[in-house]
Amino acid sequence: MKIGIVYNRPAATGAANWQSSQDVLQQVAAVEGALRELAIDCLAIPFDRDLAAFMATVKAEKIEAIFNLCESVDDDAQLIGHPAAVFELLGLPFTGSGSLSLMLTTDKLLSKRQLTAAGFMTPDYLAYDGGEINPLLNFALPAIIKPRLEDASIGIDQESIIFNKKELKEKIPLFHRQYGPLLLEQFIDGREFNISLFGYPRAYNLPLAEIDFSAFPKELQKIVGYRAKWDEEAFEYHNTGRIFPQNLPQPLERNLRKVATGAYKLFMLRDYGRIDLRLDNRGKIYVLEANANPCLSPDAGFIAAAEQAGMNYTEIVRNFVNFLQTRAQ
Repeated sequence: MKIGIVYNRPAATGAANWQSSQDVLQQVAAVEGALRELAIDCLAIPFDRDLAAFMATVKAEKIEAIFNLCESVDDDAQLIGHPAAVFELLGLPFTGSGSLSLMLTTDKLLSKRQLTAAGFMTPDYLAYDGGEINPLLNFALPAIIKPRLEDASIGIDQESIIFNKKELKEKIPLFHRQYGPLLLEQFIDGREFNISLFGYPRAYNLPLAEIDFSAFPKELQKIVGYRAKWDEEAFEYHNTGRIFPQNLPQPLERNLRKVATGAYKLFMLRDYGRIDLRLDNRGKIYVLEANANPCLSPDAGFIAAAEQAGMNYTEIVRNFVNFLQTRAQ
């Protein structure tokens, strides 16, 4: 089986999301190295709007399956599901979730509606796409502003949190001009957990991770924003490490895993995913986000959870190949 490692081209140097977009190249290199270690023929293929060129490469190189690392198309995160749709039309087996799941989980408004309709607890929210701000003024504060159609925590940082109506009036138009459609979301203070799932046809829970905010001073709100993920010079980058707690009360861990597994199934995730949860001071569990096809860089949270379960990077990639072979039969 010859595998095409398909990825999006990173954003141009100087773009607002330049740091996060470069990460895809690390993923490509790591996956390619693991496939070659497994003696599996592979080729890295960039994906953009030139579908004719992409399909010609797939045909000429006799690509039989796709390792999908696409996080956007031409730097547009709204199109994250489109490469998967092309693979589906071509009848090529590919890693990760299908096109519908990718589109649903990238659109924060659609995700919220799905979660609410299914009975999951998720922070209250209002959508905003320009126009009159007055309908937002009665929203309970504090709240956090999130770009509706971005991923990788783009547009989310300490400045995104608002505590009063004056900040709301000032920040909503600014964020809308920069990021387009927004979500104004209830800010839930509390502990943050990430639960990764892995497997096909049935996914199983990997070790549960918690974000360690213990070094945060009082003036910083406990969030994993863009700086925490991508800015190596930022305080947040060095002080939002993950831990794998060993002493969680069993009922709490069971409930966290139950919610995560339910969200994974709700969004029809496949092969792997990560569910981000918040636990408030009353013990209520909120779904913040379902992440289809989370990052596969060697230092990413999903990889850390898989390694905690005893797998090395090559073994993780071998599992993905097994999933592809199962679907190709």
